[in-house]
Amino acid sequence: MKKLLLSAILFIVSNIIVHGQVYPDYKERTITNFSDSIYNFNSPLSATEGNINPDEYIVGPGDRIFISIGGNEEIALNLIINQEGFLYIPKVGGIDLRKTVLKSAKEKITTAINRYYKNVEIFISLADFRKIKVNLLGDVKKPASYILPGNARLMDLISISTGLNPTSNYRNIKIVSKDDGSNVYDLIKFLRFGDRSSNPMLNEGDIIIIDKVDRLVYISGLVKFPGSYEYKENESAGELINIAGGLLDKAKKDSIEIISFDPDGKDQVSHYYSLDELQKGKIILEKQDHIVVREIPEFYIDRYVLINGYIMYPGYYKIIENKTTLVELIQEAGGFKKEASLTEAYLTRTLGTIETDPEYERLKLIPRVDMSDDEYDYLKAKSRQRSGRVAVDFYKLFKQNDMSENLILKKGDIITIPEAKNYIIMLGQVVNGGNIIYQPGLNYMDYINLAGGFGWRAKQGDVRIIKSNTGEWVDADESVMLRPGDAIWVPEKPQAPKFWEVFTTSLTIVGQVAAILAASIAVIIATRK
Repeated sequence: MKKLLLSAILFIVSNIIVHGQVYPDYKERTITNFSDSIYNFNSPLSATEGNINPDEYIVGPGDRIFISIGGNEEIALNLIINQEGFLYIPKVGGIDLRKTVLKSAKEKITTAINRYYKNVEIFISLADFRKIKVNLLGDVKKPASYILPGNARLMDLISISTGLNPTSNYRNIKIVSKDDGSNVYDLIKFLRFGDRSSNPMLNEGDIIIIDKVDRLVYISGLVKFPGSYEYKENESAGELINIAGGLLDKAKKDSIEIISFDPDGKDQVSHYYSLDELQKGKIILEKQDHIVVREIPEFYIDRYVLINGYIMYPGYYKIIENKTTLVELIQEAGGFKKEASLTEAYLTRTLGTIETDPEYERLKLIPRVDMSDDEYDYLKAKSRQRSGRVAVDFYKLFKQNDMSENLILKKGDIITIPEAKNYIIMLGQVVNGGNIIYQPGLNYMDYINLAGGFGWRAKQGDVRIIKSNTGEWVDADESVMLRPGDAIWVPEKPQAPKFWEVFTTSLTIVGQVAAILAASIAVIIATRK
């Protein structure tokens, strides 16, 4: 339920809102800022997508046609379709190629040549494209006319235009031809799936009209591309699911919810369908309909923990929820290596540990002088806290057999077994700082003596012990049990002020006092006179 609520919140927040109106939010709409440099109008060559489809390309004025007639002698012709749509072939005559696709144009030319030439081989090809002029109008950044190569498609026009608006309707793009015929295209099908039929070839005089989004449908949950989409007349729920990339593997396929408004547009009602029902295409969407695809609960949930470091067989291990314990896992992983440090071993729990402490974030921005002592103590304690660290004592559990430390593992737990530091770290004002081999039973003063004693500037009353497993700083005391990896820190006394600084400061003060006294005496004398 929490996941569904979070998904719904993210879905609502992610929508594009312009002047209080929600608009489509799928990622392909970023092409509004896309520019294409494939066309250089100063160049005689234009980029192509490969071979022209003769059944799709409509020839027209300006196209260059190459014709080879092979007989006793080869006749090679480079001819241009004139502005009326006719191709004139010497000795053959004019051929009407208006509104003719390339395949049919070749057939017409071949028939005409065969009427004049007998028993010849004929080769016909499109040698070069014409330029066409089209108009991009409607909800675009700048309505304008564009000159394009004859092989240009809808996406080419949008790419070289000044761009579409956040309110542009990508799924209902109308193309009106010169003969007043029109078709509507869903550009998202090309942008998402490469459907060429949704990226048609443009023709001379086409008017491309981009409508403004007025009506929406929604799909959320376990689909590849959830979001808000433009409403299309007579689009089925199954088609929108396909547009959204289909269902994810964990999707609940037997009860997909469609939330609709009643005819009055005031109350919402829910209907439930299986995926098979929706794919039949009989459930037609209405504006503002919302398809919700939920997740199968407890389905394909990975329950792994990771153990690394000085363990016999590090890696991922599956666990049984609410059952597998730390001891069982260590046994399954083959036990510890002899170099393992149980005193420094720790367990990090990643599940549910991501949180923000507003007070800690606030204190990090405040200078120390502006903090109270309690605030500073809290800042220090929080900065030493290791995110996700679980309080468990591996030494007690595996050396002293204290089963109170044998916690139940959760998925995502990370167990780290570092190499043993068989020494105590000496820091600060000791004669010989560094690492001293750990010896059970010794206290902090014993180690300071082994390090040659206190340095001459040591602040002996403020010695601290830094625990290796927690990072905690504790006051040094003979009762504190030291473990391998612990550090003993001896702070330095504050440096006494230098003699010359004291002397010059004192001299300055004496001078200032003398000046004040002299001025005061002068005032008194002047007053008596």
